[in-house]
Formats: sequence, C-alpha cells, structure tokens
Amino acid sequence: MTEDSLMKRRAEEPIIAVENLCKQVTTSEGTLTILTSVNFSIKPGETVAVTGASGSGKSTLLGLLAGLDVPTSGIIRLAGVSLAELDEDGRAYLRSQYVGFVFQSFQLLPSFTAQENVMLPLELIAAADPGLKARALLERVGLEHRLQHYPRQLSGGEQQRVALARAFVTLPKLLLADEPTGNLDSKTGRTIIELLFELNQEKNTTLVLVTHDEALASRCERMIRLEAGTIQEEV
Repeated sequence: MTEDSLMKRRAEEPIIAVENLCKQVTTSEGTLTILTSVNFSIKPGETVAVTGASGSGKSTLLGLLAGLDVPTSGIIRLAGVSLAELDEDGRAYLRSQYVGFVFQSFQLLPSFTAQENVMLPLELIAAADPGLKARALLERVGLEHRLQHYPRQLSGGEQQRVALARAFVTLPKLLLADEPTGNLDSKTGRTIIELLFELNQEKNTTLVLVTHDEALASRCERMIRLEAGTIQEEV
C-alpha cells in the first residue's frame, strides 16, 4: 500500500463509529432507558446535526461520544479507539488529542480571564506558546479588546465567542456542540452560528451539532433525528 492510498484510507475511516449503543440509568422509579440500539458513523470533515425533542437523548449521546459518560452497552470508537477499552484517564487523554467542546452554558472558568480560559486546554497538553495562540484565536473571533476581561464582564455572545476560541484553539479533529445558541437571543445566536461554521471550515474540523432548531440543522450535511432514544431518521 502506497503512502497516498494509506492516507486516503485513513481519511475515509470514521472518526466516530457507534454500534448498538444503549444507555440506561437507575432512578427511584426504576430503570430509565435513554438510548436504545443507536448505530451510525461519521467520517472526518463531515458536519452532522443531531436533532429531536427535549428528552430524546441528544445531550446524553453527545456526552457518550466524548467519553464523558459510559454506555450501558454497545461500542463507541473515537479515531479508531474503543472508548470501552480505556479508563477515565485514557478517555481524558483521547479527548485532549481529538475533541473540542462548545456548550449551551459556555462553561467558562469565572476566575480566569478570556485569554486564560482559551489558554487552558493548550496548557493541559503542554503546547508551545499558549498565550500567543489564545490571543490569535480571540482576535479571530473579534475579542482582541476583551483579552483580560473576566466572564462576568462579558455579554452572553462574547462569552460564547470565548468558548468557540477555546474549542478550536487545540485544532481538534472533532468538535461537539451542544445547543450552542440556547442561551442567546436570536440575533446573537445567528452571529455565533456563522462564526462556528466559518471556523469549522477554516480548521477542517468534523462537527457534531446537537440542536432542536431545524433551520440550523439543515445547514449541516447530514441529520440524525432521535425520538425517545432511538434513531427515527438519518438523512
């Protein structure tokens, strides 16, 4: 096999592969099934929307894909590695190498400045020049005048811009976004979405976007619709 054919094969291999995924939790009222027999794969560079009503299992699925939670049964492979074969430290290391996150609630550290929040994932992997890289990406998202501001000093839209910069600063192969405009007004939300897709294209990242917004979902190349924990439609 030549080097070109090997690179082509790797590019065609799924960055995420899910087989017979099931997630149950125990409650005071008994066992609650959140996901049942979920199967799909995502190739590098794809943009995929996961849609469905509240309670359909969207956010749970995203947490499982990232290895933040463990399934009751089934297999998840991230970059060819089965998450079930890793302990918590192993999953954390794999996330640091491959995954970026954008959350609805921003998840910024309140005692860190905007620049320090963006620097954090770089420092965790001992990357060179974290301050310069953080500054460059904050400038890219239009926050060059907010570098030393704390989250409480920023608007919701500005906080989500910091979160976007933090998500992309390590150049992740996979970006997971969970209702990234859920806490923003419609105008600010549209601005954030445009920025998200621009950065995703610039950085050649695979995007998995959880949303209940059909118009937003339609901007992705594929859509996976969940209903009561099962895939009802994949287009």
